[in-house]
Amino acid sequence: MKIYSKTEIERAIDIPSLMQEMENGLRWASHGKAINAPVSFMHFESPKGDVHIKSGAFLDGEMYVVKIASGFYENPLLGLSSSNGAMILFSQKTGELIAILLDEGRLTDIRTALAGAIAAKYLAPPNISKIGIIGTGTQAKEQLVHLQHVTSCRNVLIWGRDQTKAKFFASDPRLKDYYIVIAQNIEKLTQDCNLIVTATSSSSPLIFGHQLQPGTHITAVGADDVGKQELDASVFDCADLIVVDGLVPCSCYGDLAHAKNINLNSVIELGRFIEEPQKRKSEWITIADLTGLGIEDLQIAKAIYARLNLS
Repeated sequence: MKIYSKTEIERAIDIPSLMQEMENGLRWASHGKAINAPVSFMHFESPKGDVHIKSGAFLDGEMYVVKIASGFYENPLLGLSSSNGAMILFSQKTGELIAILLDEGRLTDIRTALAGAIAAKYLAPPNISKIGIIGTGTQAKEQLVHLQHVTSCRNVLIWGRDQTKAKFFASDPRLKDYYIVIAQNIEKLTQDCNLIVTATSSSSPLIFGHQLQPGTHITAVGADDVGKQELDASVFDCADLIVVDGLVPCSCYGDLAHAKNINLNSVIELGRFIEEPQKRKSEWITIADLTGLGIEDLQIAKAIYARLNLS
């Protein structure tokens, strides 16, 4: 059994190959070849935080993963990242512990951002005029960082409740190739942007159907737990196409769970859509609701472990 530090893991990260592994995992999962175990949640109020425990395996795989990821939202006041955690790999043949990846939440941040980038790659309009980011935390930044791999658009509007955080976001050196403007309200962002990403811990809707312009794509990644919501149900009523990473979790606690009028038979899982993409009409409003899957964690963990063992 091996233990790897965050520093070692960072050196093994190769974004293009990780994105391909994520796509492969989503495709295989859409064929029923994966096990995504029910998620376990813990919630804390003082200080405010939550912990997610996810696990995943392939039916004919060699390894399975158990991932622990936390978000403690007052950590930045202490000079700490809001994210933390670890990924643990076990043999699927014997149950033996193979490796502990002490990534401190870094791999979860990356895999969530890569899922957003994959959704944009297949669902966003071909001509993106401006990217809108709702949220100013770690995941909001990661989403924008990884969108660089799938779109040439560099014009960005961001919105957050805290203007100081928004200014700090805009000055991040990893985003230096973007031209970033802080939006004064969400209405301005929805009017000007045709690719919108929501990455907040909001417990009430931030975007409503009447705000959306024809031709808009939304990727929503914040509602990954019970009690969270970023999109009002009216957003789904406006949508021409709804895609989810996993139908079961999204209908239980994703934004989709709040859309009671939607026929779930019309909702497509992202892995299936990657295999059989529909040609997007220019006026379509599309939504990708992403809650995060254990099988995504497995794909990331396996790829990193393989690269670590080659070095």
